Formats: sequence, C-alpha cells, structure tokens
Amino acid sequence: MNVLCVRACRPDAWGGGPGAIKCAMETQPILNHTGPLYIGTDWRLHGAAEAVLRTMRRVPVHLVDITALPEFRKDAHTSVHTLRQGKLLTPEQQADPRTYADCIHWCLPGLPDTWNHFLYAQIVAVPPPAQAQPLMQ
Repeated sequence: MNVLCVRACRPDAWGGGPGAIKCAMETQPILNHTGPLYIGTDWRLHGAAEAVLRTMRRVPVHLVDITALPEFRKDAHTSVHTLRQGKLLTPEQQADPRTYADCIHWCLPGLPDTWNHFLYAQIVAVPPPAQAQPLMQ
C-alpha cells in the first residue's frame, strides 16, 4: 500500500465517523473546520519550495498555492472508481474500499476547475513586463 495513502487516507483525519473507510462514499467536503488538517501534506516540503522560489531572481516565478485547498475535499477523490494496471476495478474490488480505494487522485469537477480559475486569475492579474529582459547577457 502507498505510504502516503496510509497517512492521507485515514478517515479520522477528515473527521470520518465510526466505520468510515478512507475517502469511500464521501459526498461532502469538510465544512466548518477550525483547526489544521493532518492528512499527509508535508509542510516542510511546501516551505522549502517557497524558499527556493524567493531566491529566483533572473526568471520571475509566481506560486499559485493550492496546497491546502484539496485537503478539505475528501469528496473529490476517485475512491473506488479508478484504474488498476490500466483496467477499471471489478465490482468485487469496488466492494472492498479498504484495499482498493484511491484517495490520492482527484477527479470530480470542482476541485481541478478551481485550480484552473486560480491559475487564470494569476495570469491576468500580473501585468506583462514593460520590456522583456534577455535571459543571457
């Protein structure tokens, strides 16, 4: 089993009730959550990426940070509607979400669309440079 999935797919991290299995059968995002979520995001890596971006001077790079957004969307995973080795899960495999649920990949309309809206807003919000500077001198 994927190590990331072991940490990220625990229903208790999302407030799943007794008998909850990973992200299977989730139909609502996390609502009214007041504290941090611990579903597997390594925030140290997130901080390291931000630090590297701050050091980049010659090529302007802007981070559209969507890291926390998907953590609230336990309902947007492929769950048991996924592929294994290029084939859809069988009905028997779908009936066993503890073994076969895919809680890492996102599929439902909404979340990837939101990422695209954020990216588009970032693109149109940043004015083009007055005069492009050559990369090589």
